Amino acid sequence: MELPVSPKPVRVGSAAECESTWLDDCSCTAYAFDSNGCSIWLGDLLNLKQLSEEDGRGKTLYIRLAASEISNAKNKKGIVIRAVVGSAAVVILIGFALVVIRRWQMTSVGAAKAVEGKLPDSTVIAVKKLESISQGEKQFRAEVSTIGTIKHVNLVRLRGFCSEGKKKLLVYDYMSNGSLDSHLFHGKDSKVLDWKTRYQIALGIARGLAYLHEKCRECIIHCDIKPENILLEALFCPKVADFGLAKVVGREFSRVLTTMRGTRGYLAPEWISGVAITTKADVYSYGMMLFEFLSGRRNSEHSEDGKVKFFPTWAASVTAGGDILSLLDHRLEGNANAEEVTRICGVACWCIQDDENHRPSMGQVVQILEGVLDVNLPPIPRSLQVFVDNQEHIVFFTESSQSQSSQAPSNSFAASSQARSS
Repeated sequence: MELPVSPKPVRVGSAAECESTWLDDCSCTAYAFDSNGCSIWLGDLLNLKQLSEEDGRGKTLYIRLAASEISNAKNKKGIVIRAVVGSAAVVILIGFALVVIRRWQMTSVGAAKAVEGKLPDSTVIAVKKLESISQGEKQFRAEVSTIGTIKHVNLVRLRGFCSEGKKKLLVYDYMSNGSLDSHLFHGKDSKVLDWKTRYQIALGIARGLAYLHEKCRECIIHCDIKPENILLEALFCPKVADFGLAKVVGREFSRVLTTMRGTRGYLAPEWISGVAITTKADVYSYGMMLFEFLSGRRNSEHSEDGKVKFFPTWAASVTAGGDILSLLDHRLEGNANAEEVTRICGVACWCIQDDENHRPSMGQVVQILEGVLDVNLPPIPRSLQVFVDNQEHIVFFTESSQSQSSQAPSNSFAASSQARSS
C-alpha cells in the first residue's frame, strides 16, 4: 500500500506506542509505523494507492473503522447493501429493517426521539421519526440534502431514509453514549466527563464543523449547535447531529437568510436582529457551548433568590485577568490541564464576539485547540461588558415564568444588553 499524503509525524519509540497514540484520539483515521517512525492521519485519506505485491514501496496502513462496518464472520454469506442517498435500494433496505426491528427503546438522535433497532446483520441503528407535519418535510429534506451527502468521523452517519406520504423516517448509526448534554449536566446520574475527554470532544466537534464550513463542495451551516445535538459513540468520539435546520450555501455566496431559528441561548446577535447569517453563527453557538464544557452546567441557571446566573459574563471577565481554573466544573476537583483550560476560555470568548468578523473560523479554532496557533487575550464582548462594568456579571435578569427554566438557556442577555447600552 502506498501511504496517503499529509501524514502527521508522532515521536514514539515503538509500534505499540504508535498504536496507543492512534487509539487515544478518536479523530485519527489511520496510522503507520515503519523505519521512518510513527505517522497518523486526521480526516480524509488522500492519494491512497494499492500496489502490487512485487512493488517494494509498499507499506502497512492501519485504518479505523466503525464497529458497524466490520463484517461478522458468521454473516459473510450475506451482503449488506450500503445506503446510497436517493436510490430506491435504500428505501427497500430501510423498509425491511423496520420490519425486523427487535428492540424498541426510546433514545435520542439530536433533539428528536428515536427508536433503537437492528438491521438483518445485527447492526444496531437508531430510527428517527419526524412527527411535525408542518416542519417535518423541511427538516427531512434538510437532513437528507446535507448529512446524507457527506461523511466525516465527527458527523453522524445517515444510513438511509424512508419517505411515504406524511411518514418521514431517518436511519442513523446508533450512538451508545447518547447526547452530550446528558453527560455535562446530569453528572449525578452518569459518569462525570473528565477534562481530557471534554477537550477531545470539543476538538472533534470543531473538526466536524470545520469540515461542513470549509471542506464540503458547498458550505453547510448547521444552525443549531448545542449539547443536545452532539452524540457520543462508545469511545466518546463526538458526532454533530440533527441537521433539520441546516442551510446549504454555495461557495459563490457567503450569507443565507433563514426564517427558522435555532435554540435560544446559542443564537448569534446578528441572527436575533434578523439579518442574513454566515458560518460565524455556528461559531458563536460553538463558543457558547464551550463555556458549558468548562462549567459542566447550563450557561444560565436559577439561583435560590429566583434570579438567573449567566456564566459567560463571569468567564469573559475572569479570562481577561483572573484565576482561570476557578471557572472549572467543581466535579473535576481541579484535575485539568491549565494550558488547555486557558485555550478553551480564549477560544470561547473569541467565538462570542459581537462582530462576526472578529470571530475565528472553525478551521482556526481547530488549529488553536491542536496547539498549532496561539490564542491572544480576547476582549470582553460589548454585549457582556456593560454588566461587568456595573458589577452585574453574576446575576442580572429574572425569569418571567418558572416553566422557562426547563427549556434551553435563555438568550435574554442579548436583548437586555442592547437596552442597557442604549
